[in-house]
Amino acid sequence: MNPGTVVAESVSRRFRVYPTRNVTLKEAIVRRRELRPTDIWALRDVSVEIRPGEAVGFVGRNGSGKTTLLRLIAGIFKPTGGKLTVDGRLGSLLELGAGFHPDFTGRENIFLSGAIYGMKRTTIEERLDDIVDFAELEQFIDLPVRTYSSGMYMRLGFAIAAHLDADILLLDEVFAVGDEAFQRKCIDRVLEFKHRGGTIVFVSHSAPAVERLCDRAVLLRRGEVEYDGDAHEALRRYQAMLAAEEAPAERSAGLREWGTGEVRVTRASLEGANGEERNQFGADEPVVLRIWVASEAAIAPPEIAVELCDSNGGLLGVHAEPTAALGWDGSAGERQFRFELDRLPVVDGRYQLAVSLSDAADEQVYHRVEKAAELVVNPNARMRGSVRFGGRFILDETASATPVR
Repeated sequence: MNPGTVVAESVSRRFRVYPTRNVTLKEAIVRRRELRPTDIWALRDVSVEIRPGEAVGFVGRNGSGKTTLLRLIAGIFKPTGGKLTVDGRLGSLLELGAGFHPDFTGRENIFLSGAIYGMKRTTIEERLDDIVDFAELEQFIDLPVRTYSSGMYMRLGFAIAAHLDADILLLDEVFAVGDEAFQRKCIDRVLEFKHRGGTIVFVSHSAPAVERLCDRAVLLRRGEVEYDGDAHEALRRYQAMLAAEEAPAERSAGLREWGTGEVRVTRASLEGANGEERNQFGADEPVVLRIWVASEAAIAPPEIAVELCDSNGGLLGVHAEPTAALGWDGSAGERQFRFELDRLPVVDGRYQLAVSLSDAADEQVYHRVEKAAELVVNPNARMRGSVRFGGRFILDETASATPVR
């Protein structure tokens, strides 16, 4: 086998769960029938071969076995059955910051974490400046990490793991690190590793991230391989699993889109009045959301909806229209829609726009994209609060004046 190869042959993993963790000796004897364990099979007969230089995504619903398989590859625990062979040095970005000591400084934790990863001290010293620069923590590197924000903590963990000498990189939902600019830097770093010929195994609920990073994806369902092949087809099948639910539980784990896939939102962008693409606007400015929609076959014209949400995803408002009324007959191909706002109904803050396509009866979700676009609204000096609140004052001169008491 060549470095960077992962071969799983009929791999299974069982977890034995006891109803009560701690019992006395008396309880163990008297209640032995009640305390029998339950066997939960996280994986059953999974066979996957990943060749050197491949980027493979694992997708599936919560509890399908994605993270379990990734941790088996990482060697965190062993298979219950089957054979798993991994050739090459591993870089695991599973739990960023795992092993950090809260009372150690960021610099000291770099040496501690590097040693856990198997790096020599001389190698850590050579890469120390690059790690600190990548994490953007120059001013805080000599402070205890217990004083760091969660974002700073994760950035330092990613920076250390990103500077490992590895043949295989294991990623588990690691791109929710820091702000948007830092996330782009993380993705670019992983793509650079891919272009150097490294093997990537990626677990994520984000379809755009999987499609950008992986040419191949494995869809897991209840611990078994449902599909292994083209990443786009795997994601289409995965989204079809989620389409029956209005709000799948996976949203809390970073799921950004789902639906049956007959028609899809391929892209969305925000523009100003002059057509320039941007995401920052003044409170009085007009805004245009441009939406690209594509279907491979003819379909009954769907309904299109845009939702305005706050930075945490809370719904503030929704506008929906049937595309038939806009002149689309549902024929195959790609179309563009413009959603125009003369001015935003909000005054200040950061907001998200979600886009969804559904049938005319609003019973079947063809495609829904959370965070299709994000925008920042800057207030002017005359406005306060977060929402636009306006009306008209009128002096009613027809009413008779009354004396002031």
